Amino acid sequence: MKKGISLLLVLFLVVSLSLSVSCAGQKQKIAVSADAKTPTAPVSRQAALSPFFLLFDEKGKLIEAVDNPYKEGGSAGIPVADFLASKGVTVVVAEYFGDRIVQLMKDKGIRAVAFKGSAEEAVKKAL
Repeated sequence: MKKGISLLLVLFLVVSLSLSVSCAGQKQKIAVSADAKTPTAPVSRQAALSPFFLLFDEKGKLIEAVDNPYKEGGSAGIPVADFLASKGVTVVVAEYFGDRIVQLMKDKGIRAVAFKGSAEEAVKKAL
């Protein structure tokens, strides 16, 4: 009985350690809501309704510019949060965030950063 409990305890510790190591090595992917597809574009007022998302890696390098497929929707918060999570985004930058989308993103492990300026300046702040 004691060997079984000891074995379970050791197994639990090994799994806990491996999870903390893998989470620590997780890389950031930053989505900047932008008015154009270039790093010099202004950050959009609202993330859910922005025309584009510029995706940057953890070093601040632009890796992709994508159209926001939900920019025309009236209640775009949920689908945008899902869309960005499916892209592996960990940080979203916009000029303004409503409480609802902040909570939706937080539930998906995405951090919201409010910033007014260019997309490239926003990435520096987010890093």
